[in-house]
Amino acid sequence: MARPTRVTRALSQNFLTDRKAAARLARLAVPDPHTGPLLLEVGAGKGALTQPLAPRCRRLLAYEIDERLVPGLDARFRATPQVQVVAGDFLAARPPRTPFSVAGNVPFSRTAAIVDWCLRAPTLTDATLLTQLEYARKRTGDYGSWTQLTVLSWPRYEWRLVGRVGRYSFRPVPRVDAGIIRIERRRIPLLAPAAEPGWRHLVELGFSGVGGSLHASLRRARPRRRVDAAFRHARLDRAVLVGEVSPERWLQLYEVLVHD
Repeated sequence: MARPTRVTRALSQNFLTDRKAAARLARLAVPDPHTGPLLLEVGAGKGALTQPLAPRCRRLLAYEIDERLVPGLDARFRATPQVQVVAGDFLAARPPRTPFSVAGNVPFSRTAAIVDWCLRAPTLTDATLLTQLEYARKRTGDYGSWTQLTVLSWPRYEWRLVGRVGRYSFRPVPRVDAGIIRIERRRIPLLAPAAEPGWRHLVELGFSGVGGSLHASLRRARPRRRVDAAFRHARLDRAVLVGEVSPERWLQLYEVLVHD
């Protein structure tokens, strides 16, 4: 009997052991297996998610940074021609030049870096990631508040919380449950590429925290009368906190403060 692989804390390893959860994640990552996407898997581990993903993909690049796990992955998927096990750090990979998807049980400590990699990849179509539940809820507005990253990327990407996985579905058992987050590139961006610098400046100004409210922060660079008009257009109270403003309301503020 093979000895169990010891967990490396530096890699933030929590192996998904729930087959039903893995199958559900695979269906969410590739809703239509007939499309046969090129898919990159983050942290293949022992192959729990690779297994249900493989038949749904035209080609699957399974990245695994822990060299101890690579021989087992190679052996498990040697007879699966569409799967290529890649020994190395996903974050060091160059994004494919053709459209591709990303999926994976993300090491909790590396979530921010992996999400950033995805958002920067020019040809990424979507990413389906298993993260800490709190992270997933914050990024998707599930708490009723929104983060700067979500608002900044909203014109190009839609963020959704599409599922939850209990902590006992992992080994070792983490302290918190996990959430499945889905990030999809919009086929038609909500803003033209030329508008992105103005959008970024507006959002970063709003999240600067100066003045104690979004209204006060925006007045640093815009006349009060214009900011008042923008808040009326977006149907926002002047005392609203920046995190309480949805991306859709941000777009309405942009229409008055920048676009006009």
